[in-house]
Amino acid sequence: MTMVMDGRIELLDHGYLQLVEKWGSEEQIVESARMSTGKGFLGWGVEETCEGCDGSGTGTKMLGHGPGSLCPKCRGRKVFINKPGDEKLLRTLWTNEHGTPFEMAGITIEVQAPIMVFREWHRHRVPFGYNELSARYTPLPDFDYVPSIERVVEGAKNAGRNKQAQAVEAAPTIGEVSTREWLDELTQAYQHCERVYQSGLKRGVPKELARLIVPVGRYSRMRATGNLRGWLAFLKLRDAKPAQHEIRVFAKAVHVLLTGLFPRTLALFDEGRS
Repeated sequence: MTMVMDGRIELLDHGYLQLVEKWGSEEQIVESARMSTGKGFLGWGVEETCEGCDGSGTGTKMLGHGPGSLCPKCRGRKVFINKPGDEKLLRTLWTNEHGTPFEMAGITIEVQAPIMVFREWHRHRVPFGYNELSARYTPLPDFDYVPSIERVVEGAKNAGRNKQAQAVEAAPTIGEVSTREWLDELTQAYQHCERVYQSGLKRGVPKELARLIVPVGRYSRMRATGNLRGWLAFLKLRDAKPAQHEIRVFAKAVHVLLTGLFPRTLALFDEGRS
């Protein structure tokens, strides 16, 4: 998983995931939960204050600088206090499965991934919206997924009881040499499919028919949007050990994005999985 300068996370051999838009906030999650009482968001807890920044003695909130250090603003004395805030309500909502407040925030992302990944991803329908590149209207990018030797060998070795990951019965245990040979065959097949695809386009075959030769290893692109509650349900299934490696790679990237945008909620999510 590689993060590049514009915030895009590069995945697999030709894939990526990039944030398009974020809406809502953890403060708005709390506000929506308090609609019944009208209290709204009251504030997050204070862990450190600096008396030097505020003569009243209540101090200026100074989070995350560690005990015993000087205030980076005035170099004055800091005081540790423990005053819980709306983190307590956020935890109550999460642990008691009050899910609707988490629908008040979410993200839209752009993804380039193999078609086989999208076919699994699109099984998550509510509350998601998808718009995928259509080969009926524009040629697909000339990128095909070629797994690494380690992915094939380790995948076969660790298949266990996961029937989807197992080879056919009576197949020999695959090693590095036979994996390399199969990957060469796969690459040649991809190249043949691309030649037939491009030949059809050049001959005037309609794009919606020329695409018939395109394999599920071909990369496509999509926009995906959903609220935070939906994304966390997606992570629960697609970043789990039984999930196929390729979609799990993308789920981990979604986790990275969400952790940066909704850190308190993702901390609760991770706590529940540990």
